Amino acid sequence: MPDYGQRHRADPQKSLVGFVVGDVHYAIGIGQVREIVNPLPVTPLPHTPPDVSGVADHRGDVVPVIDLRIRFGLPPTSPTRSTKWILVDAGARMVGLVVDAVSEVFGTGADEIRPTPPVGGGRDLRGISGVTNHNGLLVFVLDTKRFTELVDDIADVLPPIDDL
Repeated sequence: MPDYGQRHRADPQKSLVGFVVGDVHYAIGIGQVREIVNPLPVTPLPHTPPDVSGVADHRGDVVPVIDLRIRFGLPPTSPTRSTKWILVDAGARMVGLVVDAVSEVFGTGADEIRPTPPVGGGRDLRGISGVTNHNGLLVFVLDTKRFTELVDDIADVLPPIDDL
């Protein structure tokens, strides 16, 4: 007989959510991911960086939406059936990251994530905290703190958190 009082625990080996933007594979720590959803209608906001598409209403929360294609210097494309939003915690707000496709949840040991190679300063780092190999591919692990900084930069055009 099943024990309904015991909570199901996620596999500790499954620590990253993998996704694709363009032809490059990325991942984000599963602890920062709230949900993966299909794209919602977006309301553009004035005076925001080009990679901020606008905001969306997700179950009553106003969510800033960041298009990772634009952030990574790729041309915009129309959403397809595989286009998803990865809703992540970015400080006091939830942020939607637009990705071309979500691939899988997978694990890697902390020692398997190598430092990002030096590719320039500032925005060139694109929020990448490390690199790992998975299924023979290089996977770039994103740092959600970089999205917190972006949301902080546009906080003056977002509704106050108390109004959410």
